[in-house]
Amino acid sequence: MEYKTLIFEQIDNYGKITLNRPDKLNALNYQLFSELDDLIQKIELNQSIQLLILTGSGEKAFAAGADIVELNNSDTAPSGRQFSEYGSKVMLRLEQLRIPVIAAINGFALGGGLELAMSCHIRFASEKAKMGQPEVNLGIIPGYGATQRLPRLVGKAKALELIISGNTINALIAKEIGLVNDVFPHEELMDKTIEFSKLVLSKAPLAVSAAVNTVMASDYLNLQDGLTFESRIFGDVCGTKYFKEGTNAFLEKRAANFTGQ
Repeated sequence: MEYKTLIFEQIDNYGKITLNRPDKLNALNYQLFSELDDLIQKIELNQSIQLLILTGSGEKAFAAGADIVELNNSDTAPSGRQFSEYGSKVMLRLEQLRIPVIAAINGFALGGGLELAMSCHIRFASEKAKMGQPEVNLGIIPGYGATQRLPRLVGKAKALELIISGNTINALIAKEIGLVNDVFPHEELMDKTIEFSKLVLSKAPLAVSAAVNTVMASDYLNLQDGLTFESRIFGDVCGTKYFKEGTNAFLEKRAANFTGQ
C-alpha cells in the first residue's frame, strides 16, 4: 500500500511513524486509519523492528482529533458506531504490538489524537503540547477508547472531569496527573525520545517484548491470574540465550552484549 497520510521510516532496529496531514492538523480520517492498520500489520511481521515511535508532522499538532467532515456524516446510530469501532480496532492493534510503542506528542493531541497517544505504551510530550477530550462540545462522547484508557492512566475522577468538561490541559499538568511520562523542550522532544528508545534497544529484545506483553496483560487479568501469567513468561525468557548472556555478563562484571544473540 502507498501511504499518503503517513510517513514511515525504519532506522536500524526501530521504526518511526509520522502522521502526515499537516494542513488538517493531522486529523484522523478513514484513509489514515486504513493506512495505519496496514502498516501495523507490516510491523508485526518485521522482526527487525524492536521499537516504534509515533509522532505528528508540522509544528502544531500530534493529531487534533477525528476528521470533523467525516464525523459529521456519521449522524445515525449505525454509522456512528461503525465510525467508532473502526478507529478503536486500529488503536487496539497498535496497543497490542509486543514491542514498545512511544508517542512523541509534538503539539495538540485532542479527542481522537489523545486517544491515539493513549494507545501507545509510553508518552513523551513537547512543552508546547495541549491535550484534552473535547467531544462533549460536539454533542458526543469519546469514541476511540478515552472512556476506558484515560481512567486507567489518571483515575476515574480526573478522567471524568476531563471528559465531561471538555477542558484542555498543558503538558506539565498532563505529566502531573500521569497522562504523559515526561515533558521536554519542543526542539528536544524527538532527540530525547530517540535517546530513551536507544536505551531500551540496548536491552535484551525478548525481555523487553515480554515485559510489554506482561504489563499490558494487567489491564484484563486479576492479580492471581496476572502472577501466574508473569511466572509463565518469566520461565519462557529464562530459556533464552539473552538470559544466559545477561547473567553471564553480570557474573563476569562486564557489559552484556545482546546484539546478534
